[in-house]
Amino acid sequence: MQRKHWISAAALAAGLAWSGFAQAQTTVRIAWYSDGNEGEVVSDLLKRFEAQNKDIKVVLDQVPYKAITENLPVQLASGQGPDIARVVDLGGVARYALDLRPYLKDASYWEKNFGPFLPWMRPEGDSSAITGFMTQLTVSGPFVNKTLFEQSGIAMPGAKATWEEWGKAVKDVAAKAQAPFPLAMDRSGHRFFSVAISEGAKVFDEKGEPAVIDEGFKRGAKLVYDWHNNGVMKKELWGSVSGTAYRGANDEFKNAQVVMYQSGSWQIAQFDKTVGDAFDWIAVPAPCGSVGVCSGMPGGAGLVAIKTTKSPEAVAKVMDYLASEPVLSEFYARSLFVPGHLGIAAKGLDYQGASGPAKAALKVFSDQVAQLSPVAYKLQGYVNNRIIFNATISRLGQAISGEGTLDEAFKRIESDIAQQIAERKK
Repeated sequence: MQRKHWISAAALAAGLAWSGFAQAQTTVRIAWYSDGNEGEVVSDLLKRFEAQNKDIKVVLDQVPYKAITENLPVQLASGQGPDIARVVDLGGVARYALDLRPYLKDASYWEKNFGPFLPWMRPEGDSSAITGFMTQLTVSGPFVNKTLFEQSGIAMPGAKATWEEWGKAVKDVAAKAQAPFPLAMDRSGHRFFSVAISEGAKVFDEKGEPAVIDEGFKRGAKLVYDWHNNGVMKKELWGSVSGTAYRGANDEFKNAQVVMYQSGSWQIAQFDKTVGDAFDWIAVPAPCGSVGVCSGMPGGAGLVAIKTTKSPEAVAKVMDYLASEPVLSEFYARSLFVPGHLGIAAKGLDYQGASGPAKAALKVFSDQVAQLSPVAYKLQGYVNNRIIFNATISRLGQAISGEGTLDEAFKRIESDIAQQIAERKK
């Protein structure tokens, strides 16, 4: 009888201890979207973190890209939201970001390896905060269905070919191969500006203030506008959505309906998996504009800590783990991403799980980093760049859909940018 009482008491004590442990466990929520397999990869990595840190539970909320771009800003503005979020509008989210510096194990490691990208994630006027790191460095650029070129017997434009030369070539290929879409481009301001900057757009004045509508911008806009009117681009892609809505052409490309797809390096993992050996696909260097500039846009998704978190120490511990060189190297390699970590980039990565086409595409995009225009870097680092991107795509989209002229679109873009920046500064 005494033994039974002892066992019961021991079990009760153990239960209370476990209850106390469970109550002491801190939950960290991460809002995460994926382009390819990176959600699976980070989930696997976080399981290892939890095994090593029993006092922290990490909940990975995998959400659509649209939820990150449209719903998350509304949540953050109301004081709600996750502890950490994977975002692309780095400047827009920066005001809600937590400065991790006081909580990090070694802030100098972050400065050394993420230094050039830290300003992209800082609130306006802040020159020292460490709020997150790049889950990948992306570079915009085209993918080409090489098989369609071969089947049509048309030579692919070579290095330093212009956008206009590519436009003519893909239209000819599409006609011969009966492909519905000669050229597809993400309905994204980021993707459009790779064309505009290559056409000479400067985006900013001498004081660093937005001066978006210049001759280079107009050349880029007219090129895209004309493509939609002469059949190089099809209105059913950009015209299927309105306002600032994003529209990609991933499905159309993987189904061999697109000759050339202007998107970017983040698509490599997805195409490696979804295209398989259905056709030969390649990445090509950024086409050149009429002024001799041949530039994509840098970018990427940052993992950013949110300042409304009630557990900054736990958040910093999760971020330190994910940003550590061994963990981040594995994440980049398994996700087929261009590293946004200087140390890893210098050493290089062995993308063991990648196919030949994927490895070749990764090399093309990695080589493009050195070719990016200073204007492109400046625009990517500008805290209000999302306002510029959204105004451009909304108003240019209206002109393409026949809701006004290009000149009217230019005036509205200028007005939208000025008004929205003024509102943000209130």
